[in-house]
Amino acid sequence: MKIAIYGCGAMGTVLGAYLSKGGLDVIMIDNYKAHVDKLNESGAKVTLCADLTVPVKAITPEEMTGTYDLVFLMTKQTANDEVLAKMLPYLHEKSTVCTLQNGVPEPSVAAVIGEKRTVGGTILWGATFKEPGVSELTQDITKSKVLFEIGEIDGHIDARIKSVAAALEVMGGVEVTDNLMGARWLKVMFNSCWSGMSASLGCTFGDIIDNAKASACMSHIANEAVAVCRALGYKMPPFRNQDMTAMGDLSSKAAFDKSQGIFYDILKDLRPAKASMLQDLEKGRKTEISMINGYICDAGKKVGIQTPYNDTVVSVVKAIEGKTLAYEMANLSRFPQSPFL
Repeated sequence: MKIAIYGCGAMGTVLGAYLSKGGLDVIMIDNYKAHVDKLNESGAKVTLCADLTVPVKAITPEEMTGTYDLVFLMTKQTANDEVLAKMLPYLHEKSTVCTLQNGVPEPSVAAVIGEKRTVGGTILWGATFKEPGVSELTQDITKSKVLFEIGEIDGHIDARIKSVAAALEVMGGVEVTDNLMGARWLKVMFNSCWSGMSASLGCTFGDIIDNAKASACMSHIANEAVAVCRALGYKMPPFRNQDMTAMGDLSSKAAFDKSQGIFYDILKDLRPAKASMLQDLEKGRKTEISMINGYICDAGKKVGIQTPYNDTVVSVVKAIEGKTLAYEMANLSRFPQSPFL
């Protein structure tokens, strides 16, 4: 099987290293020429929670040839129009594109390449791009039973999705789900909470849980996400054998405290990590905020549910993109005050 990883930033570099180490025929595709050159010269280096350097094959999009049997799409959603147009000539009739992007990208990907060639999934680990050829793995994946959750848009499970799972299992545990859209909403909730706050405040995940108001905002962001997800008719799956909708349960002070405890338990091992959206802001790039917190806001409008905390994240991040705000903790004053504090 000829495999491509299209978009080799932080996570794509880590995935490419592990799949290549596992002996799969993998080509890493990225438009950052210095990164591609370093990957070819020195291999893909993974640091922090791993110590790994693996020889890999890397190219720029202009160097693509032939067709690919399986493509892991890991670019930012903001680049999808350009990326999918470039990719299309290099897919054959039975190619599979597995989008591992943030948000809920499957419908827009399928609109270009066809639903019969589109599957999707969520990544349940984190990484930070350090420099050309080097990414940090920000959690110990040896302690995680499931690193990926993947599925078909319509929920059926067949040989195709199992073959995608087999490739990813070279890195670690994979769960094949019949509830992809519910899983997508779970990941959107996760990203909207700690990635949204990290980008808004210019801080690490550890900084969020160390600040009472910032941490409380995550519970309110989750509350909005859970309400909208339910209104759309989707059900978020459990994570680590827990009902993650408890993150958004604000029915009492005890429920709020439980929500805060869940956030702490998840993020305490990710203290040094910061959102990829913040990394984009630091580099002066546009973020995926419209596909993460903004996706919740837009869906909320469709089902008549207000989303003030997610609205604030979107407005702050867009102001940072527009250079009218800095990414700093002072932006916390722009968020509503939680009644539980």
